[in-house]
Amino acid sequence: MVEATPILEVYQVGPTTIVGFGGRDVLDTVNVAVCRDEILALIEKVKCEILAFDLTGVTLLPSGLLGLLTSITKTNVDVHIYNPSEDIQDVLETTKLNTLMEVHQVEVPTPSDESKS
Repeated sequence: MVEATPILEVYQVGPTTIVGFGGRDVLDTVNVAVCRDEILALIEKVKCEILAFDLTGVTLLPSGLLGLLTSITKTNVDVHIYNPSEDIQDVLETTKLNTLMEVHQVEVPTPSDESKS
């Protein structure tokens, strides 16, 4: 039996907890309610100060995920967006969500990079 690849990859760099999608554009299949519960539990568990979403390789964000990002900003956690595609940047600007969260183009370390140190 082949195991499914996990959708979310979670790791920490200093005070920042990074949630990534492994460079895969799989967000149209994500159950936002389940994702929301898992992310809110993660925030509480690790006492998250900054939650960054690494969108490397992701081309579209479902509207439910945009709502999730907005709701997280109301939990007193700084939300950052790393490496949004041009289309996602346009959506963030159009919806003014880029005023609620910081948007960056960065090189994000992968968990395998950190294990090499």
